[in-house]
Formats: sequence, structure tokens, C-alpha cells
Amino acid sequence: MAGDNVCTFTDQNFDDEVINSNQPVLVDFWASWCGPCVRLGPTIESLADDYTGKIKIGKLDVENNPATAGRFRVTSIPMVVVFQQGQPVEMLMGLRPKSDYESVLERLSS
Repeated sequence: MAGDNVCTFTDQNFDDEVINSNQPVLVDFWASWCGPCVRLGPTIESLADDYTGKIKIGKLDVENNPATAGRFRVTSIPMVVVFQQGQPVEMLMGLRPKSDYESVLERLSS
């Protein structure tokens, strides 16, 4: 489901890939059975292509990685959380236009 520039985050790699990352990280908390999550997929792929080298972008399947979803109190999906220096700095709930994500990422990548 993910494009070439979209990382796959799991309970096992989350701290290494997200919390300990030297660059900002956008995490799309999703599930394959969630219609809005599936519709958000192409936007996430496009953002990953647009911000390659500036911001790490990836997806975490909440069904297969319940520990991380619980850790960040993900109770509704899709939920996009942007991390900087290991801390969540922005949360975007629900299906949103690409421009909403871009405005957050532009602030962090400049």
C-alpha cells in the first residue's frame, strides 16, 4: 500500500525510526478496513515524495501495532501525528486536504 518513500512504522521500530529521528516525522495511524484511511493513502505518498530528505513520512497500521497506537492514545483514525525531536507537535484528525498537512510540514522543514 505504501509508495517507495513511505516508511512502515511498527511497535518494534517506532522508537528508532520516529522518537530518535534527527528529522521531523509524520506518522499516519491507519487501518486497511478504514475507508477514510485508504483515501488518505495517496496524499501520504505524495507528501513523502515532496518532502524526501526533509521530513520522514510513514504509516503505522493500528491493527498490527496496538502498543504504539495505545501509547499515543489513538482512538480514532485516520490520525496523523507529526513528531519533532521525539515529541508529538501536531495532530491532525480525520481525512483532510493535502494543504492542511503541507502547512504543518512547511513550518517544520524551513
